[in-house]
Amino acid sequence: MTNAVPGSLRGHGDNQNHGVDVSDISSFTSGISGRYATALFELALDAGQIDQVEGDLDALDAALTDSDDLRALIGSPIYSRAQQAAAIGAVAQKMGLGNLVANTIALMATKRRLFALPHLIKAVKGLIADHRGEVTAEVTAAKPLTEAQTQALSETLRNAAGKDVVIKTTVDESLIGGLVVKLGSRMIDTSIRAKLNKMQNAMKEVG
Repeated sequence: MTNAVPGSLRGHGDNQNHGVDVSDISSFTSGISGRYATALFELALDAGQIDQVEGDLDALDAALTDSDDLRALIGSPIYSRAQQAAAIGAVAQKMGLGNLVANTIALMATKRRLFALPHLIKAVKGLIADHRGEVTAEVTAAKPLTEAQTQALSETLRNAAGKDVVIKTTVDESLIGGLVVKLGSRMIDTSIRAKLNKMQNAMKEVG
């Protein structure tokens, strides 16, 4: 398992992306990331490395958020396959990523599919959450939540979802109080800004 890579992905036409319409880029990317995500998840499950893979993907996600250079590496077409492969290999080594994740992103680099990495991370984490019987809630708040607020929100969402909820919080100071919560495919918006926007739209319609 040390040198395992998602071998099932080879031969899936990864070297051909001609004729892709701009309007289909999102679904195109999702399709690619979905195949890699499924393969990586199954390898992690078979190897008993779910926790390690999740930790590696969390670290990669944070690195993508913090590093302009890393985002440029995976998204810019100016880098050759060899350059991407060498660079992402160095990143994996420096971050101490496990073999499953390191080999997956190396394969993505050789197939020029690193642009799908953010989607891959989200997809694998979704598969892991499903495996654990969890659902992820993406919470946007005007300011950081206290531990007590997070606990209360977690309990409320757990009751609503009927399963354990993992909360991922981001801060948006432009919100005027309240929260914007995405629970799976459901959007729950309790922000005052949203209410003000609705009022403004209603006033325009009346005028």
